[in-house]
Amino acid sequence: MDKIHLLSLSISQLNEMIQLIGEPAYRSKQIWQAVYCQKSSAIQEMTALSSSLRVKLEETCTLSVLQPSAEARSTDKQTVKQLFITPDGNKLETVWMKYNERDTLCISTQSGCAMGCTFCATGQMGFSRNLTAGEIVEQVLFFERKLNIIERKVTNIVFMGMGEPFHNYEEVMKAIQILGDETGYNLGSRRMTISTVGLIPQIKRFSAERSQVNLAISLHAIDDPTRSKMMPVNRKYPIDDLLAACKEYVDNTHRRISFEWALIEGVNDDIATAKKLAIRLKGILCHVNLIQLNPTRYFAVRGSNKTRALEFMHTLQEAGIPVSIRLRRGIDINAGCGQLASSQ
Repeated sequence: MDKIHLLSLSISQLNEMIQLIGEPAYRSKQIWQAVYCQKSSAIQEMTALSSSLRVKLEETCTLSVLQPSAEARSTDKQTVKQLFITPDGNKLETVWMKYNERDTLCISTQSGCAMGCTFCATGQMGFSRNLTAGEIVEQVLFFERKLNIIERKVTNIVFMGMGEPFHNYEEVMKAIQILGDETGYNLGSRRMTISTVGLIPQIKRFSAERSQVNLAISLHAIDDPTRSKMMPVNRKYPIDDLLAACKEYVDNTHRRISFEWALIEGVNDDIATAKKLAIRLKGILCHVNLIQLNPTRYFAVRGSNKTRALEFMHTLQEAGIPVSIRLRRGIDINAGCGQLASSQ
């Protein structure tokens, strides 16, 4: 029988499990704090527990199911990409990015991706399976322990790694609940961001929950023929419907939404497109993140150059749309936006 992955359990589920094995309820709080406050990496490190309970837990539970494999470090030492292997042999990648005052993790929610965006390496590799909440949380704790050694800590999490988070809605939201629990890891909701290609039913569901987790939409085009060619999901959820759902989200939550725009040379980086984008976003509380497309193996078109990116940004600014160009990180190790593909 497979062991229970403790990182997949909410505090209430952990409490139920502890009572089922004949232990008092307070033990669940001790385990929870050992994992998420003391950052224990093994059951035997939970010294607040009796030795007999630790033996019992080791027989039935585990703190780790992901096998760390290849690690890649950028030449500027500001980015690390870690490959993990799941128990059933699937692969996923997680990226740590160091900034002056921030340590941001880019977390995967699936092994592969079913959305098929043409410019994305993960989409090019296809879909293997959803990750469990525990596998998502484990990525965070793996890097948290490493950062603690150098007296740093995870400050931000973006669900922008491999996979479409809203295609794995329940497990992603459960992982967010676990990571945000005030009695444990206690990462604030506003320090987490979910990025979606635009699954409208899940956007509406997320909107109804009035979560404080940030929402980002991968837009990349402002007319349906172009976007459908780049992102097959647009054939089911076209731009008009998507923007209506985004406006509904802002109206319901009063929170700013982000739009991600990968600038692709000769495709979506001209001034006329920038002006059309500004018109469509007018009246929506939003911010546009411009990303010069990162190279991938099976998409030959290049990303826009810096001059083109600045022209696009200035056009949006002149129209009153908040916008910035995202700092590129880890391109030399294929750790940038859209580059994760677990090809090792």
